[in-house]
Amino acid sequence: MAKPSPQFAGDPVLVSIGAAIRRARAEVGVSQEALAVDANLDRSYVGGIERGEHNLTAMNLVKIADALMVKPSSLLASAGL
Repeated sequence: MAKPSPQFAGDPVLVSIGAAIRRARAEVGVSQEALAVDANLDRSYVGGIERGEHNLTAMNLVKIADALMVKPSSLLASAGL
């Protein structure tokens, strides 16, 4: 299980990105577990991303966006970034 980022956990940017991912996931009606499988990520890591605990990499953002069938830029825009 990935540990929360000691420096960035709870940062408003990460919280916003996590919320955008959660909204997009809810819109397509998939669970965290299904998203994690589709993105080839650990479910607990996806949960941490949605809670704003993990400073996700660009590649993991792309994996999540691909699994949700959206562009990474749309997730960032939804996060207000």
